[in-house]
Amino acid sequence: MEDVSNQDQAIELLQQLGLKEYEAKSFVALARRQRGTAKDISETSDVPRTRVYDAIRILESKGLVETQHSNPQIFRAVSIDEAVNTLQSEYVDRAESLRSALSGLDPTDEGDSTEATHEVWSISGDQGITSRTRQLIEGATEELILVVGHNSIFTDRLAEQLQSAQEHDVNVIIGTIDEDLQATIQDALPSVEVFVSGLDWLSRSPLPDDDTEISRLLLADREAILVSSFTETRADGREHEQGVFGRGFDNGLVAITRRLMATGLLSVNDPEAEEA
Repeated sequence: MEDVSNQDQAIELLQQLGLKEYEAKSFVALARRQRGTAKDISETSDVPRTRVYDAIRILESKGLVETQHSNPQIFRAVSIDEAVNTLQSEYVDRAESLRSALSGLDPTDEGDSTEATHEVWSISGDQGITSRTRQLIEGATEELILVVGHNSIFTDRLAEQLQSAQEHDVNVIIGTIDEDLQATIQDALPSVEVFVSGLDWLSRSPLPDDDTEISRLLLADREAILVSSFTETRADGREHEQGVFGRGFDNGLVAITRRLMATGLLSVNDPEAEEA
C-alpha cells in the first residue's frame, strides 16, 4: 500500500516539475525496474506501448533516461540523485527565466509610485504564509518576535531561518503555547530566548462557538506583523491556514499586536506586571 502511495506521489510531483503524465509514469516505472524494454515499461506503468517510445524520447532529451540500442532497445533511468538534480536545475532555470520575463513587462500605466506606509493584506494557504514568514525573517535587521501557536509550525526549515537571523545579530525571541513546545524549540535553538506565552487566547478562544486556532504571530523589526490561524480542515485532512500581513510603524494592526505580544512577554518575565 505504501509503495502505491509513493508511486502516485512521485508521478504527481514529476508532473508538477514539468513532465507530462506518460513521461512521469514511464520514468517511475523505470525507477522501480532499474531497466526494461518498452513492453516492460508499458506493463509496469499502464502507459500504452505505442506512447512509451514518445515518453522515453522526451525523458532521454532531458537527461533522465539512457538507452541501450539492442534489439529490442533497453532503457534505464539515471540515479535518483542525478534525476533530482537535473529537474532541480531545470526548475531553477525556468524560475529565473520567469523572473526576467516578469521584470521586463511594460506597465499598463504609471500608477502610484508612492510607497504605502499603511498596508494590510490577506494571505491564504500554508505555502504563501510560510513564504511570507521567510521573507520577514530574512529581511529583519534588528528584532524578531515569533509566537508559535501550533507545533506543526515549527519546522526544521524555520529553525534554520531563525538561527541564521540570530547569527546576523538579529535579536530573536520566541513564544510558545505550552512548556512541551517550549522545550522542543529550546533544544533546536539553545541560544534563543524561548518563553511560554501568557496570552491564553492564543490556544483557545473565550467565545463558545469559536474554534479558530492561532497558528503563528510574527513581528519583525517592530513594524511588520504576520498573524495566521487554522480555520478549517481540508479534504486531505490537513488544516487550512489563513492570515493577514501588515506593515508600517504607525499601522494600527502592528501597534495593537506589538502591545499584545509585549503583554504576553512581560507577564512571563514579571508575573507582577500582569497584576499591576
